[in-house]
Amino acid sequence: MGQDPLSSIIQLFGQLYVFIIVLRFLLQIAKADYYNPICQAVVKITAVPLAPLQRILPRPANIDLSPLLLAFLVNVALWALILLLKGQGIGANLPAVMVISGISVLSTILDIYFYAVIGAVIISWVAPGSYHPGPQLIVQLTEPVFGLARRVIPSLGGLDLSPILIFFVIQIARSQLGSLTHYLL
Repeated sequence: MGQDPLSSIIQLFGQLYVFIIVLRFLLQIAKADYYNPICQAVVKITAVPLAPLQRILPRPANIDLSPLLLAFLVNVALWALILLLKGQGIGANLPAVMVISGISVLSTILDIYFYAVIGAVIISWVAPGSYHPGPQLIVQLTEPVFGLARRVIPSLGGLDLSPILIFFVIQIARSQLGSLTHYLL
């Protein structure tokens, strides 16, 4: 995006907030324990800006899509602010900014799952069945994805190869998103 410190700081905090918003969506999809302290923190951090969107957007299959819309809007605002700081207008760049913002949300989803799967694998070796809120949340977040992967690759006598399939799919998706981003830029 930019080399100046102000743009880097804005990008850092903006992407961190997008990460938290997308995490809220993924925790809802995974049906993670709402009473987990980490889930409670994520909900509190995102509650105020999500409230108006939750009233407006319909909930297909009882899934709240407002966090994805908010993450998209935050990305658009982030790009607009950085372009304004560079002295460029957003008018001519708006279609590209919108597409890149959508790609950024998808990339954030892939990043969350990538690191959550790594965390789940490490937790399964080091502290299986841990009662700490962090490992519990990681396991709850990744278990639906592991379940899908286990349908494709069954366990080989105690050796679970589902993380390898998940990493493979994530890398393919990342490469496609990266090539789309390079095509747009």
